[in-house]
Amino acid sequence: MKPKALILAGYGFNADAELREAFGLAGAEAERLQLSDLFADPEILERAEILAFPGGFSFGDHLGSGQVAALLCRRYLGESLRRFIATGGLVIGICNGFQVLTKLGLLPGGGGSAPSREVTLIQNESGLFVDDWVDIHFEHKTACLWTRGLEDRMLPVRHGEGRFVAKDESVLESLEAGGLVALRYASGSNPNGSARDIAGICDPSGRVFGLMPHPEAFLVRENHPLRRRAKVGKVGIDLFENGVRAARDRL
Repeated sequence: MKPKALILAGYGFNADAELREAFGLAGAEAERLQLSDLFADPEILERAEILAFPGGFSFGDHLGSGQVAALLCRRYLGESLRRFIATGGLVIGICNGFQVLTKLGLLPGGGGSAPSREVTLIQNESGLFVDDWVDIHFEHKTACLWTRGLEDRMLPVRHGEGRFVAKDESVLESLEAGGLVALRYASGSNPNGSARDIAGICDPSGRVFGLMPHPEAFLVRENHPLRRRAKVGKVGIDLFENGVRAARDRL
């Protein structure tokens, strides 16, 4: 039996088709779902094992990246999301989806009864929108179920508000000590000024995961702009295979 992955769509998310393709290739039953439909019927979550927040510009990022989507998710899905996570559901947020998860307080704390905002993503240090390929290092000692065993590689980034910051140094130390940092920009590749080169984190369970790079935009070698002139390393599909493998344990 295939795990069910719900890929949120609408309201400015624009990488939902790529994300659905990624989960389908990884072995999940992948379904795009309008965010408004989930708001209207949060019980839809009960028939899924994975919930995915894609990249894009939800609600135009008019009040800050991911801010409006996070506020609406808290209002309409708060208890359902906490129950989904508490019962073993997996959540991934990529780029704008990562921004939503941090503003919801689901990262780094997970689905506790009163999640607080300890980290966020703010405007790139350069003040510019970045659309590039960067070298990514996956941490070996991490709680993250999505990234375990993955090899370093190049992945695309495309964001204007990707700079990872924390409330204070003690939060960063807690992330490091708890194995919640899942991936970093490799030395010299940090495109946005993120603290400690952090490119993605997970919650203590390892099941809730957010990252700024776009593995769903590198599913085949032909996606890489240098494929004809240089050796192209691993594509991004194995990250989704890890998630689908972990979700099977919930079936």
